[in-house]
Amino acid sequence: MHDFSRRVLLKATAVAGAGAVGVPGVAAAAGAPGAASKGPGGGVKCPPAELTGRIVRPTDAGYTDARLGWDQLFSHYPLVIVFAQNTQDVVNALTWARQNDVAVRVRSGRHALEGWSNVDNGLVIDISELKSVDIDTDSGVATVGAGLNQLEAVTTLAKQDLAVTTGTEGSVGLSGATLGGGFGFLTRWLGMACDSLVGAEIVVPSGDECAKVIRADRKKNEDLLWALRGAGNGNFGIVTSLTYKVAPLKSVAYLQATWQGTGDLADIFEAYQRTAPFVDDRLGTQLEIHRNQIFLFGVLAEGTPEEAEQLLAPILSIDSPDVSVQVGNWGDVYAGFQIPIEDEPANWKFFSQFTRKPFPSEAISVVSSFIQNAPTDDSNFFVQAFGGAVRKSPRGGTAFPHRDALFYSEPGVGWGTRGDEPGVCDPLTPVAQTWIAEFSQALRPYVNGAYVNVPNIGQQDWQTAYWADNFDRLRKIKAQYDPHNVFQYEQSIPPATSGHKRP
Repeated sequence: MHDFSRRVLLKATAVAGAGAVGVPGVAAAAGAPGAASKGPGGGVKCPPAELTGRIVRPTDAGYTDARLGWDQLFSHYPLVIVFAQNTQDVVNALTWARQNDVAVRVRSGRHALEGWSNVDNGLVIDISELKSVDIDTDSGVATVGAGLNQLEAVTTLAKQDLAVTTGTEGSVGLSGATLGGGFGFLTRWLGMACDSLVGAEIVVPSGDECAKVIRADRKKNEDLLWALRGAGNGNFGIVTSLTYKVAPLKSVAYLQATWQGTGDLADIFEAYQRTAPFVDDRLGTQLEIHRNQIFLFGVLAEGTPEEAEQLLAPILSIDSPDVSVQVGNWGDVYAGFQIPIEDEPANWKFFSQFTRKPFPSEAISVVSSFIQNAPTDDSNFFVQAFGGAVRKSPRGGTAFPHRDALFYSEPGVGWGTRGDEPGVCDPLTPVAQTWIAEFSQALRPYVNGAYVNVPNIGQQDWQTAYWADNFDRLRKIKAQYDPHNVFQYEQSIPPATSGHKRP
């Protein structure tokens, strides 16, 4: 069966060692915590820092592979890439960047959808090789390195019949997904991914040119934990490990239904939005609409095939879809519906949005019209039902504001062939970008808000679209932990200017 989208057509089937590397013009003294001294102006001044870890520079043979992101629509040429092997490598890299006035970006799974985890002539701190796992089954808590991707996290926890919410794509970084909110098939049952986050180790700026490691949890820096739960990507510091409250999960029932063509789109969509957000909280669903097929996917935690089909009967009763259901360990099921990155299109563009009221017939007609004129088979309209546990905030709250949404949706378009020359103009690029821009604009009367993990680059009110009334509070927290705005990119949170105390 053809691979249709970034969301993957969820088919029904079940390092290098650390070493210090000197950089020309930088003295070889490690910027270790506690080694700082006072500068002429009274601020904290560190000894000259040295980059450590696995270092990749433009002259190295592996530079092209090291700089490439998942979305090859974007192409950047960083000055140096540091693949951290431990937290101290991150401290050294951040200190070095501050001392040398070099722009910093943070990267884990390379899925930043506007290319913002990379930067020309700057330092990319890549934490993808921090893959430690410590699971305490007695307390139901797991602490993992921030370099795990979602597939690694799901399958590792599933071996002990445990789970947390993740997105559906295994190659996406766990930390990136969690820190922006994070949702997928287990969302209605366990809440957002960030809801299970109970602690984090994070490297933050310190003084005028240093860096230090702090802990954010319910006892220390609780305001920062709140901010990390939904606004933590590249805004306050570099998260190096995450601690989750995990849930027991022995098995799931996984359902896939396929309709050929889009003739039943209106009936299917209407039934979906009236059913999926309100059924048993154990059932998470996604609807994916293409120009020649419609797919419904469902995961029922601790459920049977009969239960899954019964709960989705109002949708499955429309026409005669091809339906398959399997029961198995969540890790096995999750691994079974992954598709290799090399089999996916090279270029992608998305537009994120939330909906708090059911789409009227006019909105469904907009979806139908644009899907029928989609530029590629990989173009789609993706819908994730909310409700259930999403409506309940965890203790301490989160910066993620869209808890009253009925569903999340996004138009998406994929095109082009993968290669080692990203950013090369593809003749389909203007067609694809025009299609999604016009599609998203036509849906504006029926949606509101946006998802920071799927950024809308042209949105004027992105601050409130992502974080609603939480933006001012986030600016104050930014001023406390990153007053010099070291961590900044096109839609990063700026610090408040009211003189908050520096860490």
